[in-house]
Amino acid sequence: MNRIALYHLETLLWIARLGTFAAAAERLNTAQPTISARVRELEAQIGYPLFRREGRRMLLTVRGRQLVSDCEPLWAALERTLAADGLSGARGIVRIGTGEIAAASCLPEFVAAVERDLPGVTLDIGISLTAQLLQDLLGATCDLVLLAGPVASPGVRTASIGAVALEWLGAPATAAAVAQGSQPPVWSLPRHSPLHQLMLAAMEERPSPPPAIRTCNNVRTLIDIVAAGQGVALLPEAMTREALAAGRLARVWPSPKGRIEFQAAIRAEESDPVVLELFRRASLLRMDG
Repeated sequence: MNRIALYHLETLLWIARLGTFAAAAERLNTAQPTISARVRELEAQIGYPLFRREGRRMLLTVRGRQLVSDCEPLWAALERTLAADGLSGARGIVRIGTGEIAAASCLPEFVAAVERDLPGVTLDIGISLTAQLLQDLLGATCDLVLLAGPVASPGVRTASIGAVALEWLGAPATAAAVAQGSQPPVWSLPRHSPLHQLMLAAMEERPSPPPAIRTCNNVRTLIDIVAAGQGVALLPEAMTREALAAGRLARVWPSPKGRIEFQAAIRAEESDPVVLELFRRASLLRMDG
């Protein structure tokens, strides 16, 4: 029998899932030359090529695709068997993407629980906007994301984690000027963000002419801008409670009807037990407020 090690098959399946040798190397916490060497070893054992080069891309051959198809259910069964006694000994790096609002609201308790219960799992966390988070998830550069929704994609599995109330806020002086008829500019996240769309919908509820709209891709910077008296913003209540209580911010207009929804998401074909466990835990988070 040909001497094929489990790490050969694991490497092949991760290349097939993630699309590149580099992404598989990152996921398996090794170097790209190691991934290439494993593929050469596997090809030598089975006697036929698994990949063909097209430009800078390495694509599975017909027989390579068949091997992946045959091995996927076997590998999934092996992962389930190894996880049957629990994940307390699980090890690895899980890449998590999150928006600022989720990061400020429920991510700290999630991280604390994972550190406590799964000490061998290392979390690699990045913060970005919803459109980029979805792109990172579908492109397999993130394993799990917490993002503003709703998200509808056939390649994504989601779980609702609640919604956050929004407030029209500005500096106290700005609120006083608005009460006298002033029309300050409105600040928001960029146009492709769910918060921007909710801001536009909320502006339609107001009888006055629409003000100038300016954008910034960072919620905390938006808070600082309007607190400095430079305009008004529709901001998450969860991130502005302290500033309101301290008098740095004040309510400018009545709260809108809409709330911003949030979801935890993984790729629909995800089978890694550790990622699935973290998704299960993330689906229990609640951002209602």
